[in-house]
Amino acid sequence: MNVMRRLTSMASGRSFVSSDNVGEDETPRSKKPNKTREDIESTESATYERGSNGLGEDKTREESVSTTENSHSLPKEMGDDKDSDSGIIKGNGTESGRIITTTKKGLNDQIDKTISYRAEHVIGTGSFGVVFQAKCLETEEKVAIKKVLQDKRYKNRELQIMRMLDHPNVVELKHSFFSTTEKDELYLNLVLEYVPETIYRASRSYTKMNHQMPLIYIQLYTYQICRAVNYLHRAAGVCHRDIKPQNLLVNNVTHEVKICDFGSAKMLIPGEPNISYICSRYYRAPELIFGATEYTTAIDMWSVGCVMAELFLGHPLFPGETSVDQLVEIIKVLGTPAREEIKNMNPSYNDFKFPQIKPQPWHKIFSRQVPPEALDLGSRLLQYSPNMRCSALEACAHPFFDALRDPNASLPNGRALPPLFDFTAQELAGASVELRHRLIPEHARK
Repeated sequence: MNVMRRLTSMASGRSFVSSDNVGEDETPRSKKPNKTREDIESTESATYERGSNGLGEDKTREESVSTTENSHSLPKEMGDDKDSDSGIIKGNGTESGRIITTTKKGLNDQIDKTISYRAEHVIGTGSFGVVFQAKCLETEEKVAIKKVLQDKRYKNRELQIMRMLDHPNVVELKHSFFSTTEKDELYLNLVLEYVPETIYRASRSYTKMNHQMPLIYIQLYTYQICRAVNYLHRAAGVCHRDIKPQNLLVNNVTHEVKICDFGSAKMLIPGEPNISYICSRYYRAPELIFGATEYTTAIDMWSVGCVMAELFLGHPLFPGETSVDQLVEIIKVLGTPAREEIKNMNPSYNDFKFPQIKPQPWHKIFSRQVPPEALDLGSRLLQYSPNMRCSALEACAHPFFDALRDPNASLPNGRALPPLFDFTAQELAGASVELRHRLIPEHARK
């Protein structure tokens, strides 16, 4: 097996270059054209990569989600579907200057509203479809419209989930409508609040200038990600399954963070299998690489740990070029997983013949001075055993974020921090008195 040969060569101190295919869509490393890390990351951010999960069947994320996991059949009359705000409109609508006129259903016997959007330009593309910036003509508000091809046989899980969500650190769904093309293709359009920046681009801007992201921003961004993930897991019962810097929006004035892209999100039901080929590669939890199908929301916490490490490093912590290579990158840092850890990741996995690689001390992974509290939080998030990873709410209470709880804390320009401690009862449900006390500083208590 490819991973075995690579790890054996590492354990013996030899270099190793594979010439074997590890999946039908993966190119042997020795035959790949030379690419910079930035090239690889750009490809990763623009599309959903294809590749083998290293231990299972090879599929794209979109193919896997649509064919393996259950969806609900759509009603025959799309215009009457409660999941859409209006009937079907004709035309693609993404070309610059195009006016899109829709109807938003009135609530509680209120009259329906006509809403018009003027398309401005495309701001993102991928296998899911396209995202374009638009302006609401009635309010002059900027919005982002995510346009995805809709299989007429199924309801769109992303829409169903987004209609449930309401949190300051989750991107807001403002409106939705269906549209068709001349080829009779059906598209779902999600009208979302517009946030101009992503954590991915913010991080890369510092890297390109050979600067390090200020510690206060790393603390602020990571904290808000954890708070959003806690809301998804605890209040909404949703696992995002694709936490990565490209899916984390940030307002570059207020520095408020919002999670977006719920195309892979799902409400996980204990005992119900899920696809293991999910989540973008650099942020994919090891149990997914080991082929686990009954995983938990702990996969999101692994991804959060990867994002936090990347903000310190300026590049991904585990930059695997294939899914097998991803496992090798993880083992190079965390060492070889113990038999019990492998069982915790996937009880059905029975091949334990891995050469022994020692873990690297966390302080040696980072070239810059990283606070010991950050290393401690990272070690609690990046655990092989999913049940050993700290929860999102526990992460919010970690000492790494104590600087944010200081009553005198502010942004570097002197402006106030965004709201951080206005937890709802749903967010704190089940939390101990001690945990609540750590989460909400005295100056923020009512």
